[in-house]
Formats: sequence, structure tokens, C-alpha cells
Amino acid sequence: MPRYADGFVIVVPKKNLKAYEAMSKKAGKIWKEYGALEYCECVGDDLKVKFGTPFPKLCKPKANEVVVFSWILYKSRAHRDKVNAKVMKDPRLNMDSEKMPFDMKRMSYGGFTVLVDV
Repeated sequence: MPRYADGFVIVVPKKNLKAYEAMSKKAGKIWKEYGALEYCECVGDDLKVKFGTPFPKLCKPKANEVVVFSWILYKSRAHRDKVNAKVMKDPRLNMDSEKMPFDMKRMSYGGFTVLVDV
């Protein structure tokens, strides 16, 4: 069975980046506790690329915002579904959109079957 990844692109206000980092560290520990293989959060650093569609063009961050690219890796899609079901029930993870350090409506998300893994 091929491994599976959930991928995210999120725009975070710079003033909320520390709160986002703290939330992500907590969430990452919970995801890994329930079996996720990897949990990674990355802040955009080199986004003025001259080819393709740069992330800023895709998600239109304001001057006071940063782009965050992240992923969670699983053994398979079925494994992802089991892990996420447990994570979403965990009371330590508060998914209240009003308390998030970013606008959840501007988050891009999808599940991906791993095609190449070298």
C-alpha cells in the first residue's frame, strides 16, 4: 500500500506566528501519538521564484502575513482516516475556528497518495 500525505497551505498573520508555532507543536505531538509518521510545518522563506506559480500568487498573503506549507505523513489512506478520527476526538486539540491564529477559510488542504518516495 502506498503511503499517504495530508498537505496544507496556510496564510498566517506575522503577529500570530508564535501562537501558530505553539499550536502546531502541540498538534504534531498528538498526531504522532496516534500514529502519524511525520508532521512538518514550514514557513515560506524563498517564495519569489521565477517559474511556475509562486505560493504568494496562489494564496495572496497580505504584507503582514506569511505562507505556511505543511504535511502529515501516514502509512496509507486508511491509516490516515483512523489517525484523524482519533485526533479529532482528542480534547487537547481545540479546533474552534474562532480561536485559531489564522483564518481557516483561507487554508488549502488535500489528501495525496505518495507517488514517489526516494
